[in-house]
Amino acid sequence: MKYFIEVWGCQMNEHDAETLGGLIEKKGFTKADNYNDAQLIVLHTCCIRAKAEDKVIGRIGALSKLKKKRPEMIIAVGGCMTQQEEVAKYIEKRFDKVDIIYGTHNLNEFDNLLSTVMENKSQVKSISDADQMDIREYIPITRNDKLKAFVNIIYGCNNYCSYCIVPYVRGREKSREIAYIVEEVKELLDSGFKDITLLGQNVNSYGKDFKDETNFSMLLKELDRLGDYRLRFMSSHPRDFDLELVDTIKNTKNVCHQIHLPLQSGSDKIIKEMNRGYTKEHYLALTEYIYKVMPEATISTDIIVGFPGETENDFLDTMDVVENVGYDQAYMFMYSIREGTRAAKMENQVPEETKKERFHRLLELQKKKSLERNSEMQGKIYEVLVEGLGEKNRLTGRTRGNKVINFKGDISLEGELVMVKVTDYNTWSLYGELIGE
Repeated sequence: MKYFIEVWGCQMNEHDAETLGGLIEKKGFTKADNYNDAQLIVLHTCCIRAKAEDKVIGRIGALSKLKKKRPEMIIAVGGCMTQQEEVAKYIEKRFDKVDIIYGTHNLNEFDNLLSTVMENKSQVKSISDADQMDIREYIPITRNDKLKAFVNIIYGCNNYCSYCIVPYVRGREKSREIAYIVEEVKELLDSGFKDITLLGQNVNSYGKDFKDETNFSMLLKELDRLGDYRLRFMSSHPRDFDLELVDTIKNTKNVCHQIHLPLQSGSDKIIKEMNRGYTKEHYLALTEYIYKVMPEATISTDIIVGFPGETENDFLDTMDVVENVGYDQAYMFMYSIREGTRAAKMENQVPEETKKERFHRLLELQKKKSLERNSEMQGKIYEVLVEGLGEKNRLTGRTRGNKVINFKGDISLEGELVMVKVTDYNTWSLYGELIGE
């Protein structure tokens, strides 16, 4: 018996899929390369944007037709999309070929749901409320990479940004105990992993639910003692990213100076409407301090274009922040309505043509800034973790700042740390040569 998992969405969902893989393999399944070779197909979904949901519905329809030819096939659909009650009911009613419907908070019981379907040949549905979720430790995980690994440190989100549905489907924040996180990271390092990314909807909130002195800086300091490796985190919230955390990153040996700091908008008016809890001045002061204590830091961001009520001046405030910060990379999105959020009911929705025009202006500016940032790296030498073969049969790897560099070398270097001099660059890529070769 083989299984195949298709994942939509963020790195949290990618890690969820690794957990699903571990639970499925515990039942005797092995991983398939595609749908056609699989007896179990899992769609682990995202609901951030409507387009992702449309793709999932289309995929379910195609798999339902396939199941008519292969009735023994098991189809499972779950994650953030099905955590929405109305969506789960829609899938249950329309697609009788779907065998398992599970919610975000039922991921850890997937092995039991699978057993029920295999034994009883009947559809099962398990959608729990967020407050019913318990953190379950020691779950088997099938890692999708040999060098890099994700580690969840906090589940849920308390922020309730007006455009975002995540708090409604992921629930309130619940942190894992430090001891369990340390143990998991130790096991990964002992298994040969060299690049660990801590995950959470807002990692900066880690430990607040414990009601003691535990915080994210404390966790980073504990993990920094475990050996020599690269430690990253995703994602941060500017409101909770204090100067203590910046200093902690600066003073640790393993925490990479790579900061993902979602801006969303540079307009104080829009930031307030988004319920983000900071100002343009606060954000710029924070990035200025990051560059002051870590001049080589790389900063990336998320930006939403065309939020309801965004005027040309509001948009220019966003452009001003992009110009001033000089992001290495930006993930940019045109605002799309998500039912169930406060922003969906706001007046002054921005016309699509205006969103597109602003998006392309922002994209052109970011391309310019990314090129400038890469140009500053030319001629400099960086430590690179070799990940394997990339374009044109060259080796590819990442700097501690998460910049990808392509260079000539032998595949035997995969998994090794090497020194590479940057010899050329473009907007999105760097090229270099091995030092000492």
